[in-house]
Amino acid sequence: METKTATKKATTGKTTTAKTTAKTPAKKNAAKSLEDLFEDALKDIYWAEKALLKALPVMMKNATDEKLKKGIDKHITETEGHVERLEECFKALGKKAQAKKCDAMQGLLDEGKSIMEETEPGAVRDAGIIAAAQKVEHYEIATYGTLAAFAKVLKEEECLKNFLSTLEEEKKCDELLTKVADTNLNSKAM
Repeated sequence: METKTATKKATTGKTTTAKTTAKTPAKKNAAKSLEDLFEDALKDIYWAEKALLKALPVMMKNATDEKLKKGIDKHITETEGHVERLEECFKALGKKAQAKKCDAMQGLLDEGKSIMEETEPGAVRDAGIIAAAQKVEHYEIATYGTLAAFAKVLKEEECLKNFLSTLEEEKKCDELLTKVADTNLNSKAM
């Protein structure tokens, strides 16, 4: 791989050097069209939602705040609906629902597990669970927003409708998590 060295004069007047690398070669089965990219992203979020369905009950069991537990419980039901909507999208595309491991979601779930292991039960762990959950929500918000934009261009109306519905639920879940954290939970964690 070719490496280039770029020299830049920073605002401090010092010269800094950064290495940049050549283009990353595409894999043999790389996406060649927006349709391919769309399908890859769909497989990715399908895996992510199914993995989240396994992680949410663990988060709920480790939470102590009742509002947080109720919010997680509600989101379990919503996430089941998200999986169903994704399956509807696969069907609308004439494809079998297929999951492809989502490294981003795996990393976020691993971080959430780590937070629970590294905090004492109570308000501190609850605050950590909220932090981890909001990172997941933000990832899902970004993903569903992107998928909706792709579906719009590709004129996949059923998928677009489903993505927008899910996107709205993800945003509401994020708002609820913020509200739970702000209503004294973060203060209790001090």
